Amino acid sequence: MNGLGILKAMAVTMKHFFRKPVTVQYPEERLPVPARIRGTSFVWYEDRCVGCSMCAKACPHGVIVIETHPHAIDPSRRVVDRYDFHGERCMYCGLCVEACPFAAVFMGSRYELATYDRRTMYITKQQLIDGPNDPSEFAVPEYASDLPDRINLPLVAPSPRAEDEAAFLASLPRLADQLPVGHSAEVE
Repeated sequence: MNGLGILKAMAVTMKHFFRKPVTVQYPEERLPVPARIRGTSFVWYEDRCVGCSMCAKACPHGVIVIETHPHAIDPSRRVVDRYDFHGERCMYCGLCVEACPFAAVFMGSRYELATYDRRTMYITKQQLIDGPNDPSEFAVPEYASDLPDRINLPLVAPSPRAEDEAAFLASLPRLADQLPVGHSAEVE
C-alpha cells in the first residue's frame, strides 16, 4: 500500500511524457497575438489628427500631451505642434482609442518594450511618426475582419438605433405628468 502513491504519480508522469509539449521557447518562438491586443505600443496618425484633444481628455492619467495652434489658411482647423505620449505612466486602458472620433489613435500590437530607463518610455511626436505603425484592432470595428487568420472577438455591445432610443425616451414618464396639480413645467 505504501508504494501505491508512487505508482500513481509515475503513471501521471508517463502519461504527460508522451504528449506534445505546450511550452514555447519564447525568444526563438512566439505565440500569435490576438487581433484586439492592447499592446504596450502606441500608434498615432498625424494626417488624421485634428488636434481636438479628445484622447488627452479621455486619459485618466494625463498621459497624452497635445499643443496646437490655428491653421494659417483655415482658422477653423488646428495644427498639432506637440503630441507626446508618457508611456511610463500609461496603464494601456484604451480609453484614448475609443474617444478619438477620427481614428487617429490606436493601441499597438507590440508588447516587448521592456527597458531599464524610464526616460526611454517618453515618446515624442516625431518618434510616433517615425516609429513602426502596427495598430491592433482594439476598439476599431471597421478593421476587425481584415485579418482572417487573427483572433476576432466581438466588440462592445452595439449602440442603440435611433428608433430604439426614441421608443425608450417615449416610454419614460414626462416631467409634466409628475408635477402636482396646479404647477407648470414651463419657465416663466
